[in-house]
Amino acid sequence: MPDIKVTPLGAGQDVGRSCILVSIGGKNIMLDCGMHMGYNDDRRFPDFSYITQNGRLTEFLDCVIISHFHLDHCGALPYMSEMVGYDGPIYMTHPTKAICPILLEDFRKITVDKKGETNFFTSQMIKDCMKKVVPLNLHQTVQVDDELEIKAYYAGHVLGAAMVLIKVGSESVVYTGDYNMTPDRHLGAAWIDKCRPDILISESTYATTIRDSKRCRERDFLKKVHETIERGGKVLIPVFALGRAQELCILLETFWERMNLKAPIYFSTGLTEKANHYYKLFITWTNQKIRKTFVQRNMFEFKHIKAFDRSYADNPGPMVVFATPGMLHAGQSLQIFKKWAGNEKNMVIMPGYCVQGTVGHKILNGQKKLEMEGRATLEVKLQVEYMSFSAHADAKGIMQLIRMAEPRNMLLVHGEAKKMEFLKDKIEQEFSISCYMPANGETTTVTTNPSVPVDISLPLLKREMALGGPLPDPKKPRTMHGTLIMKDNSLKLVSPEQALKELGLSEHQLRFTCRVHLQDPHSDADTLARLYSHLKSVLKGYTVQHLPDGTVMVESIVLKVSSSGDDPNLKVILLSWSYQDEELGSFLSSLLKKGLPSAL
Repeated sequence: MPDIKVTPLGAGQDVGRSCILVSIGGKNIMLDCGMHMGYNDDRRFPDFSYITQNGRLTEFLDCVIISHFHLDHCGALPYMSEMVGYDGPIYMTHPTKAICPILLEDFRKITVDKKGETNFFTSQMIKDCMKKVVPLNLHQTVQVDDELEIKAYYAGHVLGAAMVLIKVGSESVVYTGDYNMTPDRHLGAAWIDKCRPDILISESTYATTIRDSKRCRERDFLKKVHETIERGGKVLIPVFALGRAQELCILLETFWERMNLKAPIYFSTGLTEKANHYYKLFITWTNQKIRKTFVQRNMFEFKHIKAFDRSYADNPGPMVVFATPGMLHAGQSLQIFKKWAGNEKNMVIMPGYCVQGTVGHKILNGQKKLEMEGRATLEVKLQVEYMSFSAHADAKGIMQLIRMAEPRNMLLVHGEAKKMEFLKDKIEQEFSISCYMPANGETTTVTTNPSVPVDISLPLLKREMALGGPLPDPKKPRTMHGTLIMKDNSLKLVSPEQALKELGLSEHQLRFTCRVHLQDPHSDADTLARLYSHLKSVLKGYTVQHLPDGTVMVESIVLKVSSSGDDPNLKVILLSWSYQDEELGSFLSSLLKKGLPSAL
């Protein structure tokens, strides 16, 4: 039986470093190629030696697909293509293609220029890697080669995020990447059609969470920011440059306008000016409301939010600062955090998920003393708040997607093992499908039942309907009798008459014969007459005829009687029938083996 194999090289029972290998119909596909935010050593990138110990990856992979521009999904791409070596196609959507190199370059600057790390990709490698990218449009089927096709669907989450349907023949897999089933202030909700894939590979970051209403969370967020500002404190909001950042900027901008607040709001790094430029460029990927307001004004040009300068962090008085990156593991957000951590008037609001090992994760778990570089200890006195403005699907959203796509099997990645376990049970219970959650380097094999599409001729369908019986139910299988013709790589089921006509063949009659031995001390003609009356009494609904040529006929079945040469009392009954009467023929032979009733 054909099967599909799925092996996570990253994001197996873990969040970060998404990289999943899929083998389907003889094709090998890499889904995402991310880095891990929690590590600085060789665990930062996926272990590509799993694919091949030596040499390039080109021979082993048919294509690479990147779901969106977050670094835990694309951060290892230049390393994989330029340093390990891969020259095949890399597929991603237009916005991802535009934003990915900017984030990669920023990541490179922090790692190489600031931390001085070697054995890392260069700016030139990022450029060379991006030359291998083939842009995808939504809902457009792309033929990777003669057999492999892919199609992208809108995933919400961040600008340009896509879910992908991968198909080889009748086998298929859907990979969700990261997705969001509820629309927000600047993006729509994820959507996919009822494609019934063999496997749906879904993220499960918030596998056990069912989030409260967004409105309450937004009110809570604004209240906390407002209270901190009122008491003269500073608010730090660590974000990734794209996604939640735009969401929260729109929220604060409208609140400041409504309340007529004067405290400054800043946005760090030049990244965001670029980010907002891309939101304007790819306005069609945002939601309906933004597209409508875009005509009068651009939602991404903010009146109250100004660019941040490093020196501002030491300014007295209240302020709100959005700084990157979002998990406080490096960069400007960490620098500002160090400066403000000692003052209890200040507040840090973590708006999204934090990976283990990052400063964000530590302070959310209540750590009050942090070890920084150079063995210095940092006291955390400021208030720490966590508010999920995350653009991931929660448990309800994941279930909703399963209802939408109707997969035959489910596979969870990009989540924590304990939470996955809970969701796995829930999915298996509710949908009665198998759910898998492989760890990194572990392979899940799913056997598929490929269905072969066959056209049925109209006369054959009409004949089936004329025979009566219930009307066909599209969800229930039904047996059809006909002749299967294969022509120009397509299959067609037609009536035998039509098949003979189309193929120009003459009909051959196949008959089955069998002999039954009977002890009967009568003449052959008498035995035949007794046989006739016996069958007439047993087979009430059938046509039984005694023909002048000394045979008995039941439907298409012919019966003849002859005596054995050695013993005149031993009669040999010859039965012959065509394949249509196979069942009746078998019944008659077993009936006659019991002999004729003596009363006849």
